[in-house]
Amino acid sequence: MRKKILIGRAKECERLDECMESFQAQLVIVYGRRRVGKTYLINEYFDNDFAFKITGTYNKGREVQLRNFNSALNRKTNNKDIAPKDWFEAFDRLRDYIETLDEDKKQVCFFDELPWLDNQKSDFLSAFEWFWNDWASTRDNLIFIVCGSATSWMDENIANNKGGLFNRQTCKLYLKPFKLNEVEEYLRLKKITWSRYDIIQCYMVMGGIPYYLSLLSNKLSLEQNIDQLFFRDGGELWDEFVHLYNTLFSNSDSYIRVVEALSRKRGGLTREEIIGEISKPSGGDLTKILNDLILSGFVRVSGFYNKKKKDALFQLCDYYTSFYFRYIRDNYGKDEHFWSNSIDNPSRRSWEGLVFEQVCRDHIAAIKHKLGISGVLSQESSWFIRADRGKVISGAQIDLLISRRDRVITVCEIKFSRGEFEIKKDYDLSLRNKIEAFKQATNCRESIQLVMITTFGVKKNQYSSVVQNQVTMDDLFVAIHLPCE
Repeated sequence: MRKKILIGRAKECERLDECMESFQAQLVIVYGRRRVGKTYLINEYFDNDFAFKITGTYNKGREVQLRNFNSALNRKTNNKDIAPKDWFEAFDRLRDYIETLDEDKKQVCFFDELPWLDNQKSDFLSAFEWFWNDWASTRDNLIFIVCGSATSWMDENIANNKGGLFNRQTCKLYLKPFKLNEVEEYLRLKKITWSRYDIIQCYMVMGGIPYYLSLLSNKLSLEQNIDQLFFRDGGELWDEFVHLYNTLFSNSDSYIRVVEALSRKRGGLTREEIIGEISKPSGGDLTKILNDLILSGFVRVSGFYNKKKKDALFQLCDYYTSFYFRYIRDNYGKDEHFWSNSIDNPSRRSWEGLVFEQVCRDHIAAIKHKLGISGVLSQESSWFIRADRGKVISGAQIDLLISRRDRVITVCEIKFSRGEFEIKKDYDLSLRNKIEAFKQATNCRESIQLVMITTFGVKKNQYSSVVQNQVTMDDLFVAIHLPCE
């Protein structure tokens, strides 16, 4: 069925190939962050050739959803039936239609934006469970694909359903944003020939979200593109934030308060610190909000070295959301050339340094590959300590620690610069003090390896020998093939 290899989706296409070659009915779940390319993947893979397809309509009730379902089915059957009275009748009609199709050919049904179909008191999920368990699961030629951007809903109600759909899915595809090498390949397809330095800066703003990248123009520079999309009056992405959160979460204000709090602390916040920031009591509501944000790809949980799970840090990991709070929210409409005019702004340089740390965290596999430890089990974490005069320990912070099974701890120092990074006397002393503070505070007995992760490498001088290994931005662009989830 596939006509071409889709950028960044080779593993997903292989899984779909397996589904098409299977001799039993397939229930395929496709989910992931909004704008990540779920619908595009399915449409392209199947060349828009479906036995039946329907897309849920945002914020509309059962009557509208059933009317849309009926219109889609009537177009397939050339009938003029009135809309079904409920979803049980709708799925009954879908069954009657599928039974008229060629049994020797794979029949693909695609329900896109499934969570929007399941509005309050619609009984959609119950009807779908009945349809699948009573009949569809017995049709060896049926491929039934369900897709949705409300990742938490998809996870709870389909992927990890505890009721009638428990363990019924045959294939789960969780689409992740592009990595740097995939962004580079995608931009090349759009005839955009930027340097890797520019591509990383683009990644800091948009992440690897295909839809955002699709809006870039090859006639404009990176700065001009960002001005055009985010800061120009009526730019395509200036109001993306509200639309993004409102369509994903029913109580979006609560979710926005959490991500806003996280945006103010780049290193992340513990659960208790989040409660303090948003003045919300601890309880199930916050737990659900955090879990939903993690499942939706907006927040990650980062371990804290030698600390219990309850001390884990929650970090905002969605680049667009970060960029929105830092620059868009308070600057839209004030200067249509805001980004171009801020190239040499020290505040922007500071921001780039912080976000580059996140880029590195998102490319741990590439970093381990460069260090030659891809096959070594490891755990990534952060660490910091406040100065303690009584114990004579100076304050220190390590943004990325790689604790390896071979009893080596890789301490990663991350620096974003325009050229080679130069270690001077003061910074050399700071690095040595940081490692010593870490050893003392943690009673570390493992070997310590200091690695510098920079854009263009470390300049050789009398102090550079403190670094035992280094990773450059080019190393982050290496394609690492991981199994599809």
